[in-house]
Amino acid sequence: MFVTDVNDVKIYNLSAGKSLPEWLSEEKKRQLLKKNAELRRRIELIQDFDMPGVSTGIRMSKDNQYILATGTYKPRMKCFDVNQLSLKFERCFDSEPVTFEVLSDDYSKVVFLHGDRYVEIHATAGKHYRLRIPKFGRDLAYHEPTCDLCIVGQSSEIYRLNLERGQFLQPYSTSASCSNTIKVNPEHHLVCVGTHEGTVEAWDPRVRERVGILDVAMRIESKSLASVTSLAWKNGLNMAVGTQSGHVALYDIRTSQPMLVKDLLNRLPVKKVQYNPQESLVYSLDSSMFKIWDENTGKQRAYIESEASFNDFCTVPGSGMFFFAQEAPKMLAYYIPDFGPAPRWCSFLDNLTQEIESETVQNIYDDYKFVTKQELEELGLENLIGTNMLRAYMHGFFIDMRLYKKAKEVVDPFAWERYKKEKIRKQIEAMRPSRVKIDDKLPKVNKDLAQKFIEAEDNSKNALKDARFKAMFENPEYEIDKNAEEYRLLSHVMSRLDRNKKKKAPVPTENLKEVASDEAESSDEDLFFDKSDDGSNDEGSSDDDRAWSKDLKQEFKKIQREKRQKDEQEEEQKRFEKKLKMFEVRNGDEFNLKALKKKASKATLGERVSKIRNTEEVQTISGIGNRQMTFSTAKPKSREDRKRQEEMKRHREERKKLIRPTTSLRLKKIFPK
Repeated sequence: MFVTDVNDVKIYNLSAGKSLPEWLSEEKKRQLLKKNAELRRRIELIQDFDMPGVSTGIRMSKDNQYILATGTYKPRMKCFDVNQLSLKFERCFDSEPVTFEVLSDDYSKVVFLHGDRYVEIHATAGKHYRLRIPKFGRDLAYHEPTCDLCIVGQSSEIYRLNLERGQFLQPYSTSASCSNTIKVNPEHHLVCVGTHEGTVEAWDPRVRERVGILDVAMRIESKSLASVTSLAWKNGLNMAVGTQSGHVALYDIRTSQPMLVKDLLNRLPVKKVQYNPQESLVYSLDSSMFKIWDENTGKQRAYIESEASFNDFCTVPGSGMFFFAQEAPKMLAYYIPDFGPAPRWCSFLDNLTQEIESETVQNIYDDYKFVTKQELEELGLENLIGTNMLRAYMHGFFIDMRLYKKAKEVVDPFAWERYKKEKIRKQIEAMRPSRVKIDDKLPKVNKDLAQKFIEAEDNSKNALKDARFKAMFENPEYEIDKNAEEYRLLSHVMSRLDRNKKKKAPVPTENLKEVASDEAESSDEDLFFDKSDDGSNDEGSSDDDRAWSKDLKQEFKKIQREKRQKDEQEEEQKRFEKKLKMFEVRNGDEFNLKALKKKASKATLGERVSKIRNTEEVQTISGIGNRQMTFSTAKPKSREDRKRQEEMKRHREERKKLIRPTTSLRLKKIFPK
């Protein structure tokens, strides 16, 4: 048994735990039970409650004595007797069943709709009759007053098979292209059909006409078409409609406006909806989750998830027992005591759950790790956002602990070694006490902060004993970093506040008496010359302010200088890593450098831009989005061209040395006055 706690609602998974293989002998099974404690604690509520491959549908008989389930492969139906808690019989089919309906109070009359357009009617002894319908069917319902079996599917018609006459009747023609589901109201026997176009059509068999149509898709905000996939009745007036977009709308059939629209937030088609009138709850099922929520407020009370996809579910009326058919061999059984007692045939569950209530309940997120978006980017897992590997929650995501550990090992492979060294160091320090023992009541972590708390007020001593702040004075991870920029700037402010507090400190009574005696001995001239008004104190305070502000500015400039130096070092390191290239030379490898140069010269301009997009040749100018790039279109010079250029440069330098300057020459007068 596996217990989870969701919103203070305890959910007991009766199918959890390992199961023993069928081929083992009784002696080996007993030996395994003795060795494995987990096998001894498991609860096998119903024996052989599984399918060979996949279970597709599950129903409870009207007398609540039998559980009927369908599955594959080979396609079959199993009937379980709850009084015996075991399998009663099993029947196989020629094709896979799509859905089925129990017509009698027990298992004696059952009708199956198959995927190859066949309808099979089974009696107590076995298959009674088999017939075929014109189109592929999706759902069926039994209209008890007229003994009509109504079938809908990939057609605009509702096929009617009268089981009393044994013949087809004239079908009802709907306005939709096809229908997904059909339900009959148990009180006024109105037949309602959910269509692909997102409408619900109501037909009255007494007049054989459509008496109403309800447009559900118009009332639901969804990007895709909100086709109706499931229907459920609470009584003669209240109806629940599930859509393909993952919404459930609650209606009163006297109005076209829904009383409540619940978004299941999974964007998956709603496979089944069911009311719980005793608790005013609604059960909704899609392939990933089974949700239980309040029909008046829409507030979620509990939910159940499965590793495989859900296909169908059924409940025992008046109890908290749930059975699920899923895309796995094992069919699930859950018990929720908050929504009803255990059925009579398994009343021992109430006593069992009461004993477990005192034990610790495993949190539903024990196997998950909460990470923020920044931590995801550091781990290199930001591409998983939007997938089923992450579950959004508040300002971050829940990720599987196993995936988190693997990503952590890839990003920081030496974290485990550092952790071991730190653990060993702590153990050595604990075993090796210091030679001189000093009785110090201050904690080992954040001693200065604790000292300030003690000196500030007597009541602040309780902060050191308070369990909420215990980790701040014990865990080294909460140690204040005195080299941090915020602390260095804040330390000046705190020192100034400490000086102000000392100045405003109350004067002792002895000093007050001395001051009073001095005032009594003072002359009358002192009345006209107040010592406090001479401006000496103001000058002292202003000098302190200037000195304090000067120190603060110097500290700020120093911090900015260190940040610039650090950034320059990081940029220089990045440039060095880009220039540094490592090649692995193996025996037998050949390098064709000419082919590489030729290949680079034939690259297009777009390819060259993409290669140097993150280099220094691309610069940002005047805002976001503006880029400029410098490049040369000239062909690379050959060795002969470079040699010729060097010779010409050398020749020009020699010519400059030989040319005589013209500064010493003077022009003669050509024309006399």
